This record gives sequence, structure tokens and C-alpha cells, in this order.
Amino acid sequence: MTETVITVQGRFSAFYPAERATVEVSVHREAARRQPAFAGTLAASETVRESIVALHDPSAGPVTWWASDSIQVWTEKPWNNEGKQLPPVFHARIGFTVKFSDFDALAQWIEAVSATDSVSIGQVTWALTEARTTGVTAEVRSRAVKDAVAKASVYAQSIGLGSVHAVAIADPGMLGDQVHSGGGGAEAAFMRVAKIGGGSGGSEPALSLKPEDIEVSAVVDARFIAS
Repeated sequence: MTETVITVQGRFSAFYPAERATVEVSVHREAARRQPAFAGTLAASETVRESIVALHDPSAGPVTWWASDSIQVWTEKPWNNEGKQLPPVFHARIGFTVKFSDFDALAQWIEAVSATDSVSIGQVTWALTEARTTGVTAEVRSRAVKDAVAKASVYAQSIGLGSVHAVAIADPGMLGDQVHSGGGGAEAAFMRVAKIGGGSGGSEPALSLKPEDIEVSAVVDARFIAS
């Protein structure tokens, strides 16, 4: 009986609703003297810290985790457009990283803290929980293998062979055939990143955040014997 080796690549990807949002916050102040920059940054950062602690509950949220940097202080010696060096400017900065499980609470918190002097909001990163990522990764890996089987079966049928059975399944490139295209590894859980501007406070409309769906994908190389 004639046997033919068929080597293919299987792929599958799916999108899942975001479950966590991580926001970057920076407290930065500059002044002509070191002490005002340092003290102003500490005062503003304490306001931010208190607002985080009030919402922090690792299990129930809305803040499930947070961290902050140590204060950074540095001096800049600017030049004017005539090439003259100006008096030094002192900077102080503290950064916060805050993870939310409740996106409405996140929007309200961003509005509140961005109204604080010297506070700026950086990017928001949408993600799945670790447990969810583990579960959906197993699912898309399985679907990628099924895609490889279906592809190999079509190839076999197109040359008059009836059945295929797998002899090797591997992450991309590990079969040694260079059958894989360039790109990432066997699976990837992509985080979606959005830029959020500072709030304006007052009676402006409430901030609304639209979480991005998270793509989880898998790629496998597989070798079959068709007969």
C-alpha cells in the first residue's frame, strides 16, 4: 500500500471579552527648586494612593492589585532658543499601576484622579484572568490540531488516498522542516492597549470605556502518514 508523508500547519484563533484592565498613572511635578517638586509630588501621590486603597480588594475588586514606584527626582538644565542655558528645573515623579475587575469603577476612578493636579493617565491594557487564559489556550490548541488534521485529510484525498494518521505534532519549527511561517510561538494571548487622556472634571459627561476583546491563538506543526 502506498504511503505518503504530509506535513502541515494547523491554526486557530478566537476572541474573548476582557476581564481585567490595568491602568498606568503618573504623578509628576516640576519646580524651580527641589523641595517644592518633591513635596508636591508626594502630596498628589498620597491622594492617588488613598483612592486606590479605598477600592482595593484582591477577591471582590474593583481593584484587585496595585503597585507604585519609589519617587524619582532629577534635574534638567534647559536651553532657550538663543542657545543660553536657563536655570535648572527640578522634577519629581511617582508611577502607579492599578488592575481593575470592574470597568465602570475604572472609568469613575480615572475621572476622579485625573482631576488631581500633576496626575496624568497613561495606557489601559485589557486582558483575561490567568485562569481564563489557561482554559481558552487549551481550547484553541485543540482546535489548531483539528485544523491540521482537516488540512492533511484534504491533501490526502486530493491525491487519491483515503486516511491519515498523525506521527508527530509539535510547536512551530520543532519538526525541523521549516514549515512554519514567521511569527510568534505556539500560542499567544494578546493584550489590547488603549490610550486614555486625562479627565477635565466638572460637569462633563461621564467617561465611558469600551474594553477590547482579547485574541487567543494557537499554531501547531503536524506530520501525518496518508494511505
